Amino acid sequence: MTAAEILFWVLAGVIAYAYLGYGALVVALGRRKGPPSAGGDRESPDLYEPAATLLVSAYNEETWLARKIGNSQSLDYPEEKLGIVVVTDGSDDGSAEILRKFPRVRHLHAPVRRGKMAAINRAMKFVDTEIVIFSDANAMLNRQAVREIVRCFRDPAVGCVSGEKRISTEGAGGAADSGEGTYWRYESRIKEAEARLGSCVGAAGELFAIRAGLFREEAGDTILDDFTISMRIALRGYRVRYAPAAFAVETASAGIGEEFKRKIRIAAGNLQAVLRMPELLNPFRHGRLAFQYVSHKFLRSFAVPLCFAALIPLNLLLLRKGGVLYPTLLALQGIFYLAAGAGCLLRNRRLSSRLFFVPFYVVVMNLSALAGASRYAAGRQSVLWEKALRKEPSTVGEDGGP
Repeated sequence: MTAAEILFWVLAGVIAYAYLGYGALVVALGRRKGPPSAGGDRESPDLYEPAATLLVSAYNEETWLARKIGNSQSLDYPEEKLGIVVVTDGSDDGSAEILRKFPRVRHLHAPVRRGKMAAINRAMKFVDTEIVIFSDANAMLNRQAVREIVRCFRDPAVGCVSGEKRISTEGAGGAADSGEGTYWRYESRIKEAEARLGSCVGAAGELFAIRAGLFREEAGDTILDDFTISMRIALRGYRVRYAPAAFAVETASAGIGEEFKRKIRIAAGNLQAVLRMPELLNPFRHGRLAFQYVSHKFLRSFAVPLCFAALIPLNLLLLRKGGVLYPTLLALQGIFYLAAGAGCLLRNRRLSSRLFFVPFYVVVMNLSALAGASRYAAGRQSVLWEKALRKEPSTVGEDGGP
């Protein structure tokens, strides 16, 4: 076997492992391990109801705020034990007027917008409860979300709990809906299996919680606050649990262009995170966590996009070997990219089949990964969110259901 052949199969193997192999492996291992301790019986009369704070960071979210506060106040948790804090640094829309209508809400505002992590750092000074739950203004929680999250903290080894992100399927069918929804369903399966093995890698920024005493201020220019906060806690030896029965529902991006913009920022944040937490790559110190991070995040963010870029040129080079194997593999790659192209052309059509949209979404993810890493390396990625537009809030129920 020539060097070109070896390289081709290594690159193909990395792609297959990152997208399918690791998921299959961790799910199989998780099933053997069995479900993690829930931290107490749901039916136990000895209810575990620690004081908690729901912390919502919002920038110019007047479209969503009234609905979000109504959703938060309807959660099944004692009112006297659940504080609601909304931080709106830099907001210059009608957010303040909306929040004044809700006396239960503590509103923290600063006129200057310095980014979400800086807002969280400032808001955490006002948190005096055992548990703090982070959520986004456009994410509606199911009624049992807080109970399902806090019960995991009965286990003293747990330092962070991630809820599940769900994409509303009402009116779905376009590329952004189908691609994003499929991606998050797959991610949820992997995170649940990872948690059975010890810790899941990262938390869903739409809904996650930590022990407030474990919070440490992060640099104000941190791009991925959810990933950084959760992984800092994991690196200190605490478990990051996954609570799929606690979920946040949000609408899909308004279009694939908005999703591309969002993915570029996430990719830039992934590069920033690994540069600031290189210990995530150290299996001698962090063993299973490092293995999970490399398999789940590092390969997808940095290796797979380069593998895709090199695969077709290598395949073309190997055609001269003759036979049917490499022409067949080239044809299969061609079919994949043709399907992605069809998905691009049909991206605004409502189709029940994901035949075209999933390949298109995979291509968008890999292009955004390259663009995001390049942007961060060039120093052109701002910490301030350039908000990706999402579909109208009428497609998400106030109780968290679609």
